[in-house]
Amino acid sequence: MTPDKRMEQRLNLLQEHLKRENPTMVDVVGKYRELDVVAKKIGLLAPGESYATQISWWPLISILGTFSAGKSSFINTYLGLELQRTGNQAVDDRFTVITFSPDGTQRTLPGLALDGDPRFPFYQIGEEIEAVSAGEGSRIDNYLQMKAAPSEKLRGRILIDSPGFDADAQRKAILRLTDHIIELSDLVMVFFDARHPEPGAMQDTLEHLVRGTQRRNDNSKFLFILNQVDTSAREDNLEDIVASWQKALVQSGLSAGSFHILFNDRLAVPVPNEAVWARYVAKRDADYQRIMERIDGVNVERVYRIIGNLESTSNQIEQQAVPRLRTLLQRWRRDTLIWDGIAFAALAVGGIALTVWLGWWQGLTFNPPWLAEAQSSPVMSAIFIAIPLLILLIVHFLIRSKVRSYVGKSLGTEETYGNLQAAFKKSTGFFRSILQTKPAGWGNLNRRRLDNIRHSVDRLVQRLNDRFTNPSGRDPAPPAKGR
Repeated sequence: MTPDKRMEQRLNLLQEHLKRENPTMVDVVGKYRELDVVAKKIGLLAPGESYATQISWWPLISILGTFSAGKSSFINTYLGLELQRTGNQAVDDRFTVITFSPDGTQRTLPGLALDGDPRFPFYQIGEEIEAVSAGEGSRIDNYLQMKAAPSEKLRGRILIDSPGFDADAQRKAILRLTDHIIELSDLVMVFFDARHPEPGAMQDTLEHLVRGTQRRNDNSKFLFILNQVDTSAREDNLEDIVASWQKALVQSGLSAGSFHILFNDRLAVPVPNEAVWARYVAKRDADYQRIMERIDGVNVERVYRIIGNLESTSNQIEQQAVPRLRTLLQRWRRDTLIWDGIAFAALAVGGIALTVWLGWWQGLTFNPPWLAEAQSSPVMSAIFIAIPLLILLIVHFLIRSKVRSYVGKSLGTEETYGNLQAAFKKSTGFFRSILQTKPAGWGNLNRRRLDNIRHSVDRLVQRLNDRFTNPSGRDPAPPAKGR
């Protein structure tokens, strides 16, 4: 099966599931197919790739952080189940994808259950692991597991619990999975341990979970949670601890996302000063309520995010990828022509010097010994003309290839809108003239396709708004009688 046919099969399967679970989104998959066509024409997507598989179609909440930050305790409390093992040391070194169990049974499934099922966000993730860590792609069970739990909180959404970020988290595969999870998630909850006020030992966490937010256009989905803050109640210095952590996060590049505090009543030890403890509890309860509101809202946010991503990617292709490719093509053409001029001039000077040294000039007249024979035969004349032209063509294509290499070397292969480096290579292929100013695959037809996709997005958003809002405040029209 070709990559394109395999992707077609995967998208068909996705649409079948959506027909049963969320019929509104079936048409959206079709629009992603149209967007894929445009991107593949330009070269931003390779065969077998689709923008539709770069997002999760089910609401996804990821819980990340250090190994002692209380992530597992939070999950157990939220679900009302003793699902995840807890402890002050690392107790789980794999990402755990937690889903709803329809038969009321709690079970653990291997990583293959995720790697081989296109409905989940880790479909064929083994290939990506293999790409960054040779030999690890076949050991998917070392990195992933799935747990099914009979909690109504999981119905219609997926939770992901990360392994603690300790020294082992330096492995490239773990970091690649973390980036993949962050990219797909609707809500990212980053836990820090208030008992360890010095964040200097967690540079890896800050780098991958904090600094990355400033490069994102969806950074509002991050919640930064200072957990187990009840340990500061005896000193009554909650505000100082929160301020120090916020300062550390800002210095690490945090530019968005909200900051909250938490602690677990079952594990906390109240302090004698009831007023202090009441203040801690009130602050915790208020923040917990805000967190629950964000969790409860991911189902609606997910639908808007999927549709919004469709429009955003369309705009990025037209407003970022295409102009960038135009600029690169101009540079490629300019540098190629400059080096052509230098090379041809050098060849001309070298050729003249060689013919002078061979004595083929009589004064200012070019008169080599083979000239009369060449002039007497049209075939020989054509050969003597073709040889220099062939040399010039070879030199030209060598130059344009070298220029293409150094111009395209700095381009990204994983931009949000696709592989810009591959698109540039397609636009500078062997059969593409350096005089062409438009990127390969870009023209009025694809521009109209993007316009149609954006118009469809507007209609889809209006349909969603009709489900959730009523700006006019009017009562809906009663159904007609007799029908």
